Amino acid sequence: MSTFSFICMGVAMLAVLASLFVGLFHMARGAEGSARKSNKMMQARVLFQGVAVVFFILTVLTS
Repeated sequence: MSTFSFICMGVAMLAVLASLFVGLFHMARGAEGSARKSNKMMQARVLFQGVAVVFFILTVLTS
């Protein structure tokens, strides 16, 4: 179980990183509609961070 939660935590952290960079890219573009996309990606980043924290807690508790 610990290995599975460790892998899931890694995937969640990669999702956080990807959504952060995509959100920053849209924010830097400044084109029309980019602010909305950037906001959605930052909301997704917060969700992925929460998932990563949950997997981190599960990993610590199971090891």
